[in-house]
Amino acid sequence: MKYCLGIESTAHTFGASVVTFSGKILSNVKDIFTTKKGGMIPAEVADHHVNVCGDVIQKALDNARVSLKDITLISYSASPGLGPCLRVGAMAARSLAVMGSIKLVGVNHCIAHLEIGRLLTKAKDPVLLYASGANTQVIAYEGKKYRIFGETLDMGIGNFLDSFARDLGLGFPGGPKIEELARKGKKLIALPYSVKGMDVSFGGLQTNLRRKVESRKYKKEELCYSVQETVFAMLIEVTERAMAHCDKKELVLGGGVACNKRLQEMARIMCKDRKATCYLLENQYYVDNAAMIAWLGILQFKAGESVQPEKADIDPYTRTDDVVVKWR
Repeated sequence: MKYCLGIESTAHTFGASVVTFSGKILSNVKDIFTTKKGGMIPAEVADHHVNVCGDVIQKALDNARVSLKDITLISYSASPGLGPCLRVGAMAARSLAVMGSIKLVGVNHCIAHLEIGRLLTKAKDPVLLYASGANTQVIAYEGKKYRIFGETLDMGIGNFLDSFARDLGLGFPGGPKIEELARKGKKLIALPYSVKGMDVSFGGLQTNLRRKVESRKYKKEELCYSVQETVFAMLIEVTERAMAHCDKKELVLGGGVACNKRLQEMARIMCKDRKATCYLLENQYYVDNAAMIAWLGILQFKAGESVQPEKADIDPYTRTDDVVVKWR
């Protein structure tokens, strides 16, 4: 049996996972940086990763009932992400690869979200709505690359929601707290709706909301409800447009924001109207996780890709469509 150890460290999550080369996930362990006030300071998050990496990796091996000597391949998040955080994962991967004389491969975090969706569902050639902290993209496979057919023009949907949550005093991460408050909201407040062709923008909405929060004229529940209804409608609109443009009948959601039940509901309704299929995953595979890193590493390794430890670097700014897809 061949095993891959995946290591994820792009942002607030340090994760480790053991996955077999046939795609069976044996463990998926994570430790998430959180704060009660404010947001992420990259250096502080990196310190968190340094402190927990050994325990997380050991727990992943223990849960899978394997040891380092059983590992055939180590896969780590090389891009994109926060530089200080990526370096911790790369350092751990390089160290373990040298220690155990294990093959090593670096992968793209965004593409990993799509490939774990294909592994865990019956989706063959889906459009991916990738909604996470720093990333908001609508992605589909065309011509040996995962092409971006629409994206945010300023900030990622998750960062927007976290910023809004900070303005409300909800702490970090803000998405789950906004979703909880939104369930209590009834009144839809008119907010800026910014769709530009295939792209979306959240900057103007962020400013508008900050002023509304400062005015103290609106209930938190109503603002949260209205924000979800507005921004998720924006995402679903550009996703539907991409599905029509690419003539695809499958949709997979990815990224931490995809855990939101209202976004899932909107996606299902849109797909039903289009006679398409919306595939949903367990939340543990929407949020940043190492299982998806391990699986993409396996796909790339089978396609002949690997890297020597001394050359195993990171690139915080690699885009989804910079990667040549050799495994499809």
